[in-house]
Amino acid sequence: MHTVIFTNVAVMESRAFWESNIAIIREKYPGLAETLEAGPESGETPAGFHIENASSGIPTLVIGSLHVHSPRDPVREASRLAEAALTEGVRAPVIILGFGLGYAAEAAARIAPGRALIIVEKHKEVLRAALETRDLGELLSRNQIIFVLGKDGYGVSAALALFEKPGEKTAPDIIRNRALMNLDEDWYTGVEANIRTWLSKDDVNRATLKRFGKRWVRNLSRNLSAIRDIPGISHLAGMLGGGETGGMDIPAFLAAAGPTLDKTGPFLSEIAERCVVIAVDTSLRFLLSQGVEPDFVVSVDPQYWNFRHLDRVLSPNAYLVAESAVYPPCLRQNFKGAFLCGSLFPLGRFIEDRLDPKGSLGAGGSVATTAWDFARVLGASSIWIAGLDLSFPELKTHFKGALFETRAHAESTRFVPGETWSVRALRDGHPFNAKNSLGFPVLTDKRLSLYAAWFENRFRLYPKLRNLSLSGEGIAIKGLEISSVEDLLALPPRREEIKRRLESVLANLNNGFFSSESEKVRSSHYEGALKTLIEGLNSISTLAKDAANTAKTAFHRSRQGRLLPIDEERALKKLDDANKSLSTSKVKEVAGFLFPEIDELEAQRSPAALTPIQNHLEFSSRFYNALAEAAGYNLAILNK
Repeated sequence: MHTVIFTNVAVMESRAFWESNIAIIREKYPGLAETLEAGPESGETPAGFHIENASSGIPTLVIGSLHVHSPRDPVREASRLAEAALTEGVRAPVIILGFGLGYAAEAAARIAPGRALIIVEKHKEVLRAALETRDLGELLSRNQIIFVLGKDGYGVSAALALFEKPGEKTAPDIIRNRALMNLDEDWYTGVEANIRTWLSKDDVNRATLKRFGKRWVRNLSRNLSAIRDIPGISHLAGMLGGGETGGMDIPAFLAAAGPTLDKTGPFLSEIAERCVVIAVDTSLRFLLSQGVEPDFVVSVDPQYWNFRHLDRVLSPNAYLVAESAVYPPCLRQNFKGAFLCGSLFPLGRFIEDRLDPKGSLGAGGSVATTAWDFARVLGASSIWIAGLDLSFPELKTHFKGALFETRAHAESTRFVPGETWSVRALRDGHPFNAKNSLGFPVLTDKRLSLYAAWFENRFRLYPKLRNLSLSGEGIAIKGLEISSVEDLLALPPRREEIKRRLESVLANLNNGFFSSESEKVRSSHYEGALKTLIEGLNSISTLAKDAANTAKTAFHRSRQGRLLPIDEERALKKLDDANKSLSTSKVKEVAGFLFPEIDELEAQRSPAALTPIQNHLEFSSRFYNALAEAAGYNLAILNK
């Protein structure tokens, strides 16, 4: 029996609203419709839950003695909330925390019609009451709405990921229904924590770009020919699936580098008989120390110290899977062969798009995230994982004998022993206690918890793919099952089949990618792409320098009171023409990669009081100078 008590709302009208609204939901959101049409579960509906009429004559929701909306005018109240929360000119989604009867969502849709809505509501009976009480057809019929309903609220992170656009800030505006949030404070607090965790990656990405952006460009400039000469992971896609081969799916084993990897050492040789073995670069030495060569080694970090994990390590039967911005000697290591994944950076993508698209892999900030996505691309129906702790079980940071540990001991002194490094690793990442998969507390930090959120999002996107951890001591990750080595060893041996499938891939590569005709075509396209790139960067550099000089001259003349109206018009037209030329440049993304954040340029404005035109001219001068510097840096590196 439905628990909503209708006051002054006709039952027939309620049924008409419900049928009209649910018909739209069935068409646009069939999964949500199925949930709403199922009966309520025990404890789902708040106590004292009923509908009343507000003074304005429209319905309002009451829970106990608490009014969820204004008892006078819910529409006016919602408009004020939305106007206060929405930032003008922002295209990121709007999150509605607490749907109620939908007034705030309607106000947001009216004020910002081009923005996506992520509607978060703990109680499905609240949403159902809205559908029975009001005609929400206009709201439900608009595009770009996602409902995150009940359960743990983690779906808000996945929703944000769906609306994420490269190069744009993803920070959403949030409209909060304080009454509903206070009613379920712990649940909504968890939702907001998930939002903060997801958004913190933007700060991490900006800080990383500022620190390593030029390193990535330098590495790419030295590795561009590798894009021409090394095949992409697209040639391996589906290799482990049974569909095209007519055989059974082959599982994958992913060796991450966390402390619990130690426990798999005695079993690795047997595991390798049953799975394709994928090692991250940091775990390769461990596998080799146990007498096991992986099938693939994944390395995507561009830094020198990350390359040291592979330096002077012999694994002649393994294949390297790398991103084209890795430290250049990485691509010259003693592996049986190499495959590239799609570049994460505009310079690499510019060459790939005109030459040989490689196939993309997800990047969650850790090599383990990329390695997991590689296993998925291979077509594995199950991925067995060791060492994905994303925490510090027993206050350990990595497996025993990791390069980090060896380096710490090698550089230790009497006053700075190796233990100092371990303490810093535990302390410096903003540590906090979380629950591990067994329900016990484990120390983790902000960075590692961000990786965990990435895995949870990916696991939700691919629900048919089983992910099994061989240890429960790491941080709890939703979607990661806890299993055991015994369960893995119960699988049948598949090593001979793995060899046959790899040999089939290599035969196809020899007949296709590595054929003389294909190499000739790629060489021609490569030379053409380089020529277009350098010509385009030269053009942007010249244009930006000229525009910066125009803006600077006009600014100083305006400050001196000597900028005539006709000169102002000419300067503005010249800047407008420069903008139009930039917008059509084929290399604008390459030049703009090292461009500083707009906030940084804004912060450099003159503190003196300026007229609007002076503000514009000063900012334009800084903008184009920064663009000229970015284009010039790319040219200097490419011309070495």
